[in-house]
Amino acid sequence: MANRVVTFGEIMGRVAPEGMLRFTQALPGAMQFTFGGGEANVAVSVALLGGDAAFVTALPKNPIADACVMTLRGLGVDTCAIVRGAGRLGLYYLEGGANQRASNVVYDRDYSSIMLAAPDAYDWAAIFQGATWFHVTGITPALSANTAAATLAATQAAKAAGLTVSCDLNFRKKLWNWQPGTKPRALAEETMRQVLPCVDVVIANEEDAAQVLGIHAAGTDVESGALNVAAYQEVAAQLVAQFPNVSRVAITLRESISASHNNWGGMLYDAASQTASYAPLDAAGRYTPYEIRDIVDRVGGGDSFAAGLIFALTTPGLDDPAVAIRFAVAASCLKHSILGDFNYATRAEVEALLGGAASGRVSR
Repeated sequence: MANRVVTFGEIMGRVAPEGMLRFTQALPGAMQFTFGGGEANVAVSVALLGGDAAFVTALPKNPIADACVMTLRGLGVDTCAIVRGAGRLGLYYLEGGANQRASNVVYDRDYSSIMLAAPDAYDWAAIFQGATWFHVTGITPALSANTAAATLAATQAAKAAGLTVSCDLNFRKKLWNWQPGTKPRALAEETMRQVLPCVDVVIANEEDAAQVLGIHAAGTDVESGALNVAAYQEVAAQLVAQFPNVSRVAITLRESISASHNNWGGMLYDAASQTASYAPLDAAGRYTPYEIRDIVDRVGGGDSFAAGLIFALTTPGLDDPAVAIRFAVAASCLKHSILGDFNYATRAEVEALLGGAASGRVSR
């Protein structure tokens, strides 16, 4: 039986100025409108890599949402479990950064359909029929009390149905504000500590464990781009010690030299063997990150890593941890060359990069 991956979360309209224009330069004027959102990005990437993927969300009943569903279907994602009801399509505005100027995101998500949908709006028993993997992130429960309850119900139902459950911690400080009087980081930790006992595979970036769980990597300063890569094995071990149900922890390792120049790699920790696999490696087996210059779009980079990891771990021949982390890092490396939330890189392109085809020469 083919492995079927189900993801749950919000998909939004993405509104961005052309090129590297600032909002104040571009408006009034033309903007690019596409679709994107963490869990939808994962489903699209899994499908484009050749996997079986379904996406669950709530959307309004209007032509813009119809176009969103058609886009997902056209990319091979099963949309049959999408709930249509009250509310609106959330938006996010992206001002792309360059060199020493950071990118900036402005959210316009209040009263979106997924925020308004009741936690019991989704028929998880039916949705999980034939599924083997369920993926959520820390973005969805950050939106509202409803989405937090729905995320918890979904992970509990997936666990009860025998699915492998993955969760990308994805801390977004601009979103965790639905409980008055509780600061974003405290609300994130309180909520995610309820979700994580149902999770098998935790995915995070270099600062999520610190922001959500208070687990810090020694010798790391994320703001300056300085990472102590070796310390992340201990971060993973501490996470597993707190949540013994977690079998694997994957962490992306981004060194931000500037908005246009990042070093990129990752680690996969296996709880059973208490060992970590890093990628990419040089010929001598030493961790040597991809050096990504002239970044086209880093939004969705973590989602493409999660998708690459899930696809690899559910695909015979790629499911060895050392192979899976190499595949995930290569897939997400390629995403940095692709405009938009979705990673349009194919399995053949990822495997070509793994084989050493990194020069970017024209394929004729």
